[in-house]
Amino acid sequence: MGWSSDKGVSDPAAVRTFLEGDPRVIAPLILGAVLTHCSDAGPVSVRLTEVEAYLGPRDSEHPDPGSHTFGGPTARNAPMFGPAGFLYVYFTYGMHYCANLVCGPAGKASALLLRAGEIVDGEGLATLRRPASKAPKDLASGPARLASALGLTTADTGRDALAEPFSLWLPESPAPAVVSGPRVGVAGPGGSTEYPWRFWIEDDPTVSRYKAARPRKPSVTT
Repeated sequence: MGWSSDKGVSDPAAVRTFLEGDPRVIAPLILGAVLTHCSDAGPVSVRLTEVEAYLGPRDSEHPDPGSHTFGGPTARNAPMFGPAGFLYVYFTYGMHYCANLVCGPAGKASALLLRAGEIVDGEGLATLRRPASKAPKDLASGPARLASALGLTTADTGRDALAEPFSLWLPESPAPAVVSGPRVGVAGPGGSTEYPWRFWIEDDPTVSRYKAARPRKPSVTT
């Protein structure tokens, strides 16, 4: 599908150094990177076309009200405080897994939510995992679909995405047309235009549709 493993940067040390920066800077540059998971069922590779940057707690240098770490460290979000290049996978809505790639130096919470991508290897296996997808472009279009296509679950949270059975190849050059805007489905201030930390490749057919978060209903007291 136009991707070859001899293209791009794959040295784990170099990739990890790249990921130790600010996720808002990394996000547009990582678009076009290829993440591979070689599970027992076989390999699946995804070319990233859409990501979202998330930062840290309310008492940090860069507080982010949309981040899972905003309230501080927990057992669940612990990987986000760890070294760059590791995975933070969480379960949401009682049915979906979503995967993040941890960024920044250890101890400072930040990550990139992997929102969408193109399957460039292992399409048959990805299709088995995503039987409801109507076309190849839909297989990893959305964070839950992407995690499912790669076969990721919470069992993978805290695992190194730069070591077997994973690999991450950075693109040789930045994507030609990158757009940014508000993050998808984030309630409250973190989902506003003040946080335009969703980045995607313009006009790429695999990019997910934008959906604003539903306003929370006010509590009823008697």
